[in-house]
Amino acid sequence: MKITVLNPYHPSQPFPSTDLALTEPDGLLAVGGCLSPLRILNAYRQGIFPWFNSDDPILWWSPNPRFVLFPAQLRISRRLAKTLRSERFSFKIDSAFSQVIDACSQPRTDSNGTWITDGIKQAYTQLHQQGIAHSAEAWFEGELVGGLYGIAMGQVFFGESMFHRKTDASKVAFAHLVTHLSHWGYQLIDCQVYTKHLESLGAIEIPRPDFVKYLDRYCDSKVDIKAWQLQ
Repeated sequence: MKITVLNPYHPSQPFPSTDLALTEPDGLLAVGGCLSPLRILNAYRQGIFPWFNSDDPILWWSPNPRFVLFPAQLRISRRLAKTLRSERFSFKIDSAFSQVIDACSQPRTDSNGTWITDGIKQAYTQLHQQGIAHSAEAWFEGELVGGLYGIAMGQVFFGESMFHRKTDASKVAFAHLVTHLSHWGYQLIDCQVYTKHLESLGAIEIPRPDFVKYLDRYCDSKVDIKAWQLQ
């Protein structure tokens, strides 16, 4: 099947249907285009996200199945519950977005590179300045030690990446964020692709068509954006 090549000078260009995504590599749907806020938001609304290495063109994906968490299904292990009760870490939102995305961009021990390029950083920082991209952070003795960032759209939060510098720090940030999202009326958290880390917190795989139906149901719903002003 031929992959759609997007025009970098036409950010409102429609994406192809997610039904046309490849099965190998799983979910590859389109190539090229740009990382403008308009194109990125159009992508998320349809269940598509950018993911590529620094030496690749921009690649757009919609894998099947999709890995998601319903906030009410958050699973807290005994160990994590003990850590949360200890209040060892403090939790903040949007107090250090640039630091979080920089930390997420650092190469992992099992990888030689990163997909969070300078272009990705600039794009999501712009979305953060528009009140659309957010960070959730775990702090220890005044130091940022874990967190994640993602996109909020309607009653859906699209998670992008996590990091930790102390054991359980990213889980603490995620657990606190999910609790807040549930309180604010969010219905779905997109985790994109399977990880054992998020499975332990209650994330599950669902068919892509079901995921798209959830987006149609929840992305255009309203939540109180003032909720994200929590510090």
